[in-house]
Amino acid sequence: MALLEITDLERSFQAGETPVKILKGLNLKIDAGEMVAIMGASGSGKSTLMNILGCLDRPTAGSYKVDGKETGSLDSDERAALRRDYFGFIFQSYHLLSHLDATGNTEMPAIYAGIGKKERLTRAQQLLQRLGLDERGHHRPGQLSGGQQQRVSIARSLMNGGEVILADEPTGALDSKSGLEVMAILRELHAQGHTIILVTHDSGIASQAQRIIRIKDGEIVSDAPNPEASPPVAAGTRRASQPQPHSRWATRFGLFLEAFRMAWLAMTTHRLRTLLTMLGIIIGITAVVSVVAVGQGAKQKVISDINSIGTNTIDIYPGTGWGDVRSSRVETLVPADLAALKAQVYVDSLTPNISDSQELRYRNIVVSASINGVGDAYFRVKDITMEQGRTLMERDITGLSQVAVIDQNTRKKLFPNGGNPIGETVLAGNVPIVIVGVAAEKDSAFKNENLNVWMPYTAVMNRISGQQYFSSITVRVTDGMSNEIAQAGIERLLTTRHGTKDVFTRSSDSILKTVEKTTSTLTLLISSIAVISLIVGGIGVMNIMLVSVTERTREIGIRMAVGARQTDIMQQFLIEAVLVCMIGGIFGILLSFGVGVVFSHFVSAISMRFSSLSIVLAFACSTFIGVLFGFLPARSAARLDPIDALARE
Repeated sequence: MALLEITDLERSFQAGETPVKILKGLNLKIDAGEMVAIMGASGSGKSTLMNILGCLDRPTAGSYKVDGKETGSLDSDERAALRRDYFGFIFQSYHLLSHLDATGNTEMPAIYAGIGKKERLTRAQQLLQRLGLDERGHHRPGQLSGGQQQRVSIARSLMNGGEVILADEPTGALDSKSGLEVMAILRELHAQGHTIILVTHDSGIASQAQRIIRIKDGEIVSDAPNPEASPPVAAGTRRASQPQPHSRWATRFGLFLEAFRMAWLAMTTHRLRTLLTMLGIIIGITAVVSVVAVGQGAKQKVISDINSIGTNTIDIYPGTGWGDVRSSRVETLVPADLAALKAQVYVDSLTPNISDSQELRYRNIVVSASINGVGDAYFRVKDITMEQGRTLMERDITGLSQVAVIDQNTRKKLFPNGGNPIGETVLAGNVPIVIVGVAAEKDSAFKNENLNVWMPYTAVMNRISGQQYFSSITVRVTDGMSNEIAQAGIERLLTTRHGTKDVFTRSSDSILKTVEKTTSTLTLLISSIAVISLIVGGIGVMNIMLVSVTERTREIGIRMAVGARQTDIMQQFLIEAVLVCMIGGIFGILLSFGVGVVFSHFVSAISMRFSSLSIVLAFACSTFIGVLFGFLPARSAARLDPIDALARE
């Protein structure tokens, strides 16, 4: 069985709306241990064929098998595994990473193969020594000659064994002496059992192969043995065994550590760009932590200042107190009580409350909601404002009008596409009601998920529930009036009217409400600053990382060529984004403490109170920003096509 086999292979590229066929129905077999030269003029398709043989590119049609395995159905990660395990690439332009030394470039394929650090370092040094570069292991590409760089490229191709070495014009960028040295190395590797595929237009280079394949206009025009070449290696000779990877988890951990190291190296290599990327995160985290500290100080100040505010609402319930099992059957609160209560000097406004659960139907949408019968003063008593439309009016009460005000939860359920609900008719059970208002959502620490509909209590009593008494009455106490006096007066009035004490009252605590309102305001302020500043910082991270992907496209292509999977590339760029944000978060937190010192020198009325929770959340938020806004650049990098990436400079 041939090591490499292509059958009826075609490759086309799109040129505008017209596909251009580069390779046309190629059939080819290459056995293990052969040294083959593929010759052709520029544009003949030889480089395209090499890219397909090395699993860097996919054929448009036909079959390509590596060691009997069909490659057409393989995904990108499986193709990366083939490149890693079978192929070693020697490029005309070397394709070495400038920020890595010779050892680092050589060991790169073994990183993605999951080889341990010690093993791959030893093997890289052995390969460099074998190629005469043992004293150049710590030199970067810019410190090496062209011939030395090509030797590093050869060492890299052998790192994982290099059963098949694909050499694209291996001497094209070298002087004649270096070219001869490189070809001597390739012949030596062939003698050791490596399958060598040379892609060249130089007949002198091709003459050293045992078999010469000529391509013209995308077709094989000749495929013949070279009688002048040295005798071929015995058929079926395979490469020497390659280093074995560690266990699955050890491999993953090793890849993570290497991705971390490479991300850190990329950050330190471009210090100014990294600092500018961090700047938005630093400002955002500083703002969040500082404003939370100011908010905590202001909250304490508000609590200390509010010391004489009483309750402003009183709820009246039937029964003798909480836990009275008869309270639901006591029909003591009736419409006549409203007029008596309204006449009292301590009553600012009041509303009865009666509720019933009904199905609401609007077109094909059916939901269950609480139908609340209330008075026209209900929204003043409860301090509810309107987002759309109007509140209930006295004429609605007296006229038993079938109108309603709905809350935001009901609007979202009945009008999920954001339509205007004002004037629309819905069915509450079998009763049609017209929506006249939508209540604004109240800021509250306790999220209410219930669906509430407010209707005139007269309409609910007579058209829906049939209940002729109230479940409760809520009274808003006149400003400046003692709540204790109002509460006692209400109980005394109703006891006199009913002839017995059959109601009880509950007072709301306006101090807590005031503090909650203040806290909500500060929370909104903090959230606004956090959202704005952190989004700006996150967008900055994303933009710089996208620029980084563009700048490092060639690096990504090289890593893919030596066996990096999409997940490996994504992991590296994602780690880099998270590192930028985490370090930015740390600097932001430290800077906020500096802001606190400066603040205390200029403001004495309020002291900043730093919260450990806010600091932890700020740090977590910076990490989340890194993941969120780093994902798009990381995915963009991982999805690059190896061929396109390698072609960019």
